[in-house]
Amino acid sequence: MGCSNVVTGVVNFLMLMLLLPIIGFGVWLAKKHDSECVRFLQWPVIVLGMFVLVVSMAGLFGSWCGNRPLMWTYLFVMFVLIFLLFVLTLLAFVVTNSGAGRVVSGKGFKEYKLGDYSNWLQKRVDNPLYWSKIKSCLADGQSGCCKPKSDCGYTFQNATTWLGNSSGSANADCRAWSNTQTQLCFDCNSCRAGVLQNVKSNWRRVAVVNIIVLVFIIFVYSCGCCALKSSKREQDNFKYSYSKFCQFK
Repeated sequence: MGCSNVVTGVVNFLMLMLLLPIIGFGVWLAKKHDSECVRFLQWPVIVLGMFVLVVSMAGLFGSWCGNRPLMWTYLFVMFVLIFLLFVLTLLAFVVTNSGAGRVVSGKGFKEYKLGDYSNWLQKRVDNPLYWSKIKSCLADGQSGCCKPKSDCGYTFQNATTWLGNSSGSANADCRAWSNTQTQLCFDCNSCRAGVLQNVKSNWRRVAVVNIIVLVFIIFVYSCGCCALKSSKREQDNFKYSYSKFCQFK
C-alpha cells in the first residue's frame, strides 16, 4: 500500500470521527427544539453530515482496499462537493457585499434600511411565507423590530410603550408601529433590514469557515488522486511481474 493511500485513509478516518459530533448535534437540535426558529438548521446539518460521512467511508475503504471503481466514485463526488462549496462561498460574499447600519446621532445605536441590501436578500424577507416564520424567531433586542424609527417622532414612555401618532406620516414604518407586544414593528422594513444585517454577519462567518473547509477538502482530494495513481501503478507492476513469471515458467 502506497504512502498516499495511507494518508488518504487516515484523513478520511479523521473526517469520520469529526462528523459524528456534527450529526449528533443535528439530531439533538431535532429532538430538543421543535420551533420554526431552529427547524431550518436541523435537517441541513443532519443531511450534510450523513452525506459527507458516506463519502468519507467510500474514500476510506477505497484507499485501504485499493478498490479503483470506489476511488473513482469517491473522487467524482469530492470534486462536486468542492465545486458546490466554492459556489456557496462565492454566493455568500456576493449577496452580503452591500448593506450597513447607520449610527443614529446621540442615540448610541444603529438603524438599517432595507434598500441597502442586495435584491436577492430583499426578496427573501419580502416573501410573506418566509417572513411569517422569521417573525416568530425575532429576539427582543432585534434592531429595528422592537422600537419605532427615530425619525417617527414617538416618545419613549417605558420598555413596552412609545407615545405618539404617526398615522399621517409618509414613512410606512412609522404607520406600521404598534405598542402591541406581538406586533411592535415586526412588519416594518427597518425590522427586515435588521434581520438581513444579522444574516449578513452570519453568512460572512460561514463563508470564512467554508474557505477553511474548502482548503482541507482540496488537500484530501489531492491525496485521493495520488492514491488512485498509486493503485494504478501497483496494479501495472503486478501485471508486469505476473507476465514475467509466466514467461519464466
